[in-house]
Amino acid sequence: MPATSREIEAAQPVRAAPAPQGGRVVSLDAFRGFTMFWLMGGKAFVLAIAAVVGLDFVRYQLTHSAWEGVRYYDLIWPSFMLMVGVSVPFSLARRSLTETRGAVMRGAWTRAAILFLLGSLRESLSAGAPRWIELSSALQPIAIAYLVTAYLAGRSVRLQIGVAAGILIGYALLLALVSTATIRAGTYELNQNLVTAFDERVLGRSHRDGWGTVLSVIPAIATSIVGLLFGQILMAEMPPGTRLRIFLATGIGCLAIGFALSPVVPIIMKLWTSTYALVATGWACVGFSLFYWVIDVRGWRAWTFPFVVIGVNALAAYLLNTLIPISRIVGTFTKPLVPMLGICGPVLATGAVFFTGWLILFWLHRRKIYLRP
Repeated sequence: MPATSREIEAAQPVRAAPAPQGGRVVSLDAFRGFTMFWLMGGKAFVLAIAAVVGLDFVRYQLTHSAWEGVRYYDLIWPSFMLMVGVSVPFSLARRSLTETRGAVMRGAWTRAAILFLLGSLRESLSAGAPRWIELSSALQPIAIAYLVTAYLAGRSVRLQIGVAAGILIGYALLLALVSTATIRAGTYELNQNLVTAFDERVLGRSHRDGWGTVLSVIPAIATSIVGLLFGQILMAEMPPGTRLRIFLATGIGCLAIGFALSPVVPIIMKLWTSTYALVATGWACVGFSLFYWVIDVRGWRAWTFPFVVIGVNALAAYLLNTLIPISRIVGTFTKPLVPMLGICGPVLATGAVFFTGWLILFWLHRRKIYLRP
């Protein structure tokens, strides 16, 4: 976990510092928007372009690892978990100006419950049947992580780091030492591991391709706690260069520890092993550091607008294709043209879907309509 706790501790107690563009940290919105870009149709659009120009490595990086290892697409969800944590201090600070601590925490429970139920709605609509618990999808783990980070916000930095480290160490020991009647301790094989066995026992089902649900939510919380630390640093009065140095040191430290431990605990996203949590969190930290340096340190912001439109309405972007059949509607008009364009046909089809979704978000942004729990 972050090795710069002394510098982070200096950021406490948090005092809001001036932020660009009306109090918003543009790099946060842009990085969140860039992350959500891939989930709202950007992936299909980029893959279609890559097929035209023959970039096979793009397809490899934009699919999840089959089991062990890490690819770029494995970093999307952890990047969003990091941003959830970053947002918490800003959200709670605004509410604390007019609400008591108790009211703020009741609001946090309400937001978490709404996010969890929206996850149920999304999965139920996708499955065509009620699906109340589906922790392998993003919204429900985000709801849990948000609630944990809300309780940790305002506590000591050492406690926050200790909880994150304790989660990862405890989860690693759990998988290494606990066995069942059919699963031996310390096994990480596909569908033959403690995570899968726990899902089958508690939920009565498991994913055939190995995605964990109940237990694998636990280490994901640690990523949001790192985001919480980042959010507190962004709100503290300190030079941008110091912030950037802490962000990068945290990311590089997580990467180094994660890869160093990978011969003992394999990097597996579908189980969210502790080494995967460290490596994915490290890459997410480095990615956010790059956005922060370019946008908020160097001041190069003009290019960020397309991503900011997505990032400020990330929940709407995530639910958009579930609630509105954009692909079917747009496909009605693009389907006759696709065969005429040959290899470029999928570029038109996927691009039209993505840009239609983006235009809806732009319309909402212009009218200051934001979907928030």
